[in-house]
Amino acid sequence: MSPVRFVILLVATLLVSVTMTTERVDGQKLASLPPETAKIVEQAGGIYDPPRHDVRLVVLSDLNEAYGSTSYPPEVGKGIDLIPYWNPDLVLCGGDMVAGQSRDLSKPEIEAMWEAFDDYIAHPLRERDFPFGFTMGNHDGSAAQGEDGSFIFHKDREVASAYWNHPDHDPGLDFIDRADFPFYYTFQHQDIFFLVWDGSSHRIRDHELAWVEDALASPQAQSAKMRVVLGHLPLYGIAEGRNQFGEVMENSQQLQAMMEKYDVHTYISGHHHAYYPGHRGNLQLLNAGLLGAGARSLIDNETPLRKALTVVDIDFDSSELTTYATYDINSLDLIEYEELPRFLAGYNGAVMRRDIEWEDLNASEQEFCEKRLGKELCSF
Repeated sequence: MSPVRFVILLVATLLVSVTMTTERVDGQKLASLPPETAKIVEQAGGIYDPPRHDVRLVVLSDLNEAYGSTSYPPEVGKGIDLIPYWNPDLVLCGGDMVAGQSRDLSKPEIEAMWEAFDDYIAHPLRERDFPFGFTMGNHDGSAAQGEDGSFIFHKDREVASAYWNHPDHDPGLDFIDRADFPFYYTFQHQDIFFLVWDGSSHRIRDHELAWVEDALASPQAQSAKMRVVLGHLPLYGIAEGRNQFGEVMENSQQLQAMMEKYDVHTYISGHHHAYYPGHRGNLQLLNAGLLGAGARSLIDNETPLRKALTVVDIDFDSSELTTYATYDINSLDLIEYEELPRFLAGYNGAVMRRDIEWEDLNASEQEFCEKRLGKELCSF
């Protein structure tokens, strides 16, 4: 046998061996999955599973349908069923787990929504031992206040609090401070400090903001390998129809400065119903996609409307710390950074895509931002 033919046969044998090994590993993994998960993976012809590092999160958001609904879109069920495939250490939700925020809803109707949430989402996660961290959305228990300072949707908040504080609904978190759970709380998970604030309205009251700063400055937070803040409303406008006052956090630059002061790596939010992996300054901004009703377009952009969830892998030895794999929940294709705008010029400040810096923008892009917002809101 000639040396050339030997090499060709050897390479072919190795390729077949690798292929068979891959198929065998996939088959073994499928066999270990719940039947409903394996069925989705098989029907998709396989799903990308990113390299795993120290900690893995699955981030989803905005699960609800129309006001008062006790059902969920099929994408929500599909997302929950797929979670065992990625086998995260922790599941995070950017809020809007139920469909409240209507004064026409009675207390029994609100309770029925949380019962449905438990049936469709929380109970399956508890059964599979996935800890669940979340922030309250405006449809879960809005913090909007009337002229007298009272909560307009106090009924929603009371029912939500009763649901989450019931022993049967333990989210499986290692709490540090849960005195005002589920609205403001902190927990730790595998050397990561998580702070959840009530971003169900655009304003955080002064005494609550003081609690946030004290928590971020605490020894537990500062000794952690990473700090993450979770809130429903984003800091900056990213989506059509939501790029306006009241749909983002008030005093966003003040909040960002405080998070940067205490070395928060990522702020995770929902509400805008559009996925965008951004950053502003040193703060990573994961604008989570939705699985529920009402997908929106990113501002100044014609990207297709997509429902999405994100797998976040955390590598403590990497300078980047996090990598994202975000999936269109319908096609299960990855949403690549290059498919998204390089920056978004929201009304209260520009946000760069996480792999882009201001210096990477061309002259016309920089001019567009500065003409719309001025240099200060385009500065990084």
